[in-house]
Amino acid sequence: MFQMGCAARRGAAMVSKTSGSYVPWSKERTIEVVDKHRCERGPLMPILHELQEMFGYIDPDAVDLLASELNLSKADVHGVVTFYKDFRSDSAGDSVIRLCRGEACQSMGAEELARHALEHLGIGFGATTPDGAVTLEQVFCLGNCALSPAVMVEGRLKGRVDESVSTRSSTNLRRGRGDGCCHGVRAPRRRSAFCGRRRGRGRHRA
Repeated sequence: MFQMGCAARRGAAMVSKTSGSYVPWSKERTIEVVDKHRCERGPLMPILHELQEMFGYIDPDAVDLLASELNLSKADVHGVVTFYKDFRSDSAGDSVIRLCRGEACQSMGAEELARHALEHLGIGFGATTPDGAVTLEQVFCLGNCALSPAVMVEGRLKGRVDESVSTRSSTNLRRGRGDGCCHGVRAPRRRSAFCGRRRGRGRHRA
């Protein structure tokens, strides 16, 4: 009976959202997400990820609500939200640019790229342009070191980004034209070395 009740709540809590947009924070929607995950083991992280996806940030009122609903302390919930950089405590812009400042990217010009982005957008890291179009964030690894310097624009990973690519992407975003993903080098798909060896053995035997 308990498991059936959880399954029913998970089905009822599905909320559709247009890609690239967020819905206003509400207590009711937050409780729907909590009900969807409360039967899981360790539900806080999946709940926070879904709230971030739905609202674009974790509202401060949600911290109190999650603590009450999940029988956790407010300090526990607040600590998780502030520890992981993927979670925001204030609303982001319509689009988010994440610029890598890790060592590999720094060696390939990431600091110059960062200075250019800050100057071009007229904001600091973690801030949003006055028109609400773009939020600029810094990260310290995007897993794309071979194609440094790397950025992530609207969830799309790009490599070997220079100042001109950065300018075009941010300008297009502010004009509502997408991120200009035809520019820059897209990260290649990663293939398992094990699969490659298996294919190699198969050809050799033939």
